[in-house]
Amino acid sequence: MIAILDYGAGNLRSVQNTLAEIGAEYKLVRDPAGLRDASKIILPGVGHFGQMMRALDSIGVRETLLDRLRAGVPFLGICLGLQALFESSEEAPEARGLGLFAGQIRRFPIGFRLPHMGWNQLETKGNSRILKGLQTGSYVIFMHSYYAPEIPATAAWCTYGVRYTAALESGNIFGVQFHPEKSGPIGLRIVKNFVELA
Repeated sequence: MIAILDYGAGNLRSVQNTLAEIGAEYKLVRDPAGLRDASKIILPGVGHFGQMMRALDSIGVRETLLDRLRAGVPFLGICLGLQALFESSEEAPEARGLGLFAGQIRRFPIGFRLPHMGWNQLETKGNSRILKGLQTGSYVIFMHSYYAPEIPATAAWCTYGVRYTAALESGNIFGVQFHPEKSGPIGLRIVKNFVELA
């Protein structure tokens, strides 16, 4: 069963609709027990980095989530869900991220319209399982003012003033800065790739 982590915000309905469209079974979870039962975990994130991290702590799921990821459970972080994988964010320097990847989430440079909203092209590298079947140059939709730096786990990047991580992949951990649940057939393929992971 795929667990959608519901921390009180996030674009849950669109993610639910996408999973339903491809016939994937899922449940919304709000506690450690729900995460312990999950075969895969999705963290859809919208809003503010600090609020999300405080919400995860308030429902007591941080350590269980980290335990499950370290145990190899496939995880997909969407938008803010990708950013949560890093140590911190300029949006809320006092808030502690999950720290699975080194580095800080940064705000786009002054002079660029924020939030960055709309379609942008992915530049892909390597043999990504989450991006299987996609061609470099595929368009997906973004809605964000902060970005993740390029790291060794970067599977695809985009450019908006700076080049940044649009998708990452490391073992069982996947993240996308864009919204696959709003990106039409391309996004549907990405979610299906995640669902079909062994």
